[in-house]
Amino acid sequence: MSHHDDRGPDSTNEGGADRAPRDARGDEHRAASDVPVGESPGEVESDPRGEEILEFWETARVRAGEGKVGVVTGFGISATVPPPAWSFGDNPVLADGLLAAVLSGDKTATSSSHWEYGADVPLPQVGELSIILDGDGHPRALIRTTSVEVVPFDQVTADFAAAEGEDDRTLDSWRAGHREYFSRVLVGQEFRDDMPVVCERFELRFPRQR
Repeated sequence: MSHHDDRGPDSTNEGGADRAPRDARGDEHRAASDVPVGESPGEVESDPRGEEILEFWETARVRAGEGKVGVVTGFGISATVPPPAWSFGDNPVLADGLLAAVLSGDKTATSSSHWEYGADVPLPQVGELSIILDGDGHPRALIRTTSVEVVPFDQVTADFAAAEGEDDRTLDSWRAGHREYFSRVLVGQEFRDDMPVVCERFELRFPRQR
């Protein structure tokens, strides 16, 4: 699934200048992590990356006041099952750029093609927590979905485009970037101006804005 950002690495997070710049517009990607997060704690703990996510969740859930979410029987890290962990974008540079925009407070929304969801991939739900990974698969942020709306591409509002925090935050640039991306990546479907788009807003729960 996909989500969009046209920001270059020099405007994202630390170390971004050392990465190769993106040469194409894209849409953000609610890409599922290959770490078995959300499965049984024992299975997650057998993977070093899973352990890192569990450790992040232990800290984030307390700092964000989410201590009662996902609690299962047990103690320590194995006492909780973390929410799904995923990265924005379809490449490490895009993942880092979008993550940086979230951490800075510039980005409080994301969009994806409704066609990418189905029985096996449910739509995001209001109140749902997610752990956001950086381009190297390390957990960096905890977000909570605050609203989800499916609207035709050509009816996405200027307010939502601004909330995505990309480019100059105008609706024109949002449409240009997303039209290019969807035209490039859609499989089995062709871009249309009336294609359904999942417009998701979220709040950053951890780390808190300073």
